[in-house]
Amino acid sequence: MVDGQTEAGRKELGRIPLDDVGAVIANSYGLTYSNAVLVALAERGIPVVLCGTNHLPAGFVLPISGHHEHAAHIEHQVAASLPLRKRMWQQIVKAKVMQQAKVVAFFGNDDAGLMRLAMSVRSGDPENIEAQAAKRYWSQLMGDSFRRDPGGMPPNGLLNYGYTILRSAVARSIVASGLHPSLGIHHSNDRNAFRLADDLIEPFRPFVDLAVKKLIDQQLVDVNRETKALLAKVLYRDMTTSAGTETLWGTIQTLVHSYVRCLKGESDRIEYLVQSFDLLSE
Repeated sequence: MVDGQTEAGRKELGRIPLDDVGAVIANSYGLTYSNAVLVALAERGIPVVLCGTNHLPAGFVLPISGHHEHAAHIEHQVAASLPLRKRMWQQIVKAKVMQQAKVVAFFGNDDAGLMRLAMSVRSGDPENIEAQAAKRYWSQLMGDSFRRDPGGMPPNGLLNYGYTILRSAVARSIVASGLHPSLGIHHSNDRNAFRLADDLIEPFRPFVDLAVKKLIDQQLVDVNRETKALLAKVLYRDMTTSAGTETLWGTIQTLVHSYVRCLKGESDRIEYLVQSFDLLSE
């Protein structure tokens, strides 16, 4: 940390090397930053996420060049067949619902049949098991009165902020792997430039839910400096995986890289490593 005053008379809180920054989340009014900083962040592949009053992303600043296989990977994305995308979505939904079951169990609750639902997901999820699971999951985790609404009452703001951190990490991994974030698997909103990020984020959302639930249990329900800092640590928590101890950030990168292999025909399965939350309880 560095003491002193900036030219605007504001107190300087500290300095961090850009190479140590995973993402910049601009989540407050009155922020100012120079073009030179934005360019330096883009050159290093660091996303800048601009958030609205509901703590949801209003826009991203991402680099437009960098990966040497960028064009080839985009060609694979465009050429991905519907059956392949349906199988990938099946695997994503299954992993998400399984993790939801584990989060509910983490807090000593019955999983309300979530693990059984996870096993029933078919290619493309035609029965919309994802939505069926969500209804059971939120009720078990947050109580019957809770409604997941991005514009709703607390703790929705905490969930929004945590998902924003997660989404930026997924988007960065996608771009760093030479993929285009707008070419998705399942999400199809033409106005969404980050459809692939919103597909690949799904198995990791329960980690944010777990962190938010722990904050709620400590009577911390508002988005403020303390809760922002705690949620930002989610990406760097260690957990047990099939490959040993790994951070959430590391498992995101592994999943994205495995998706590239699926697109290239080198694998038929998205590699999702997480096995347990044992180390998240620390």
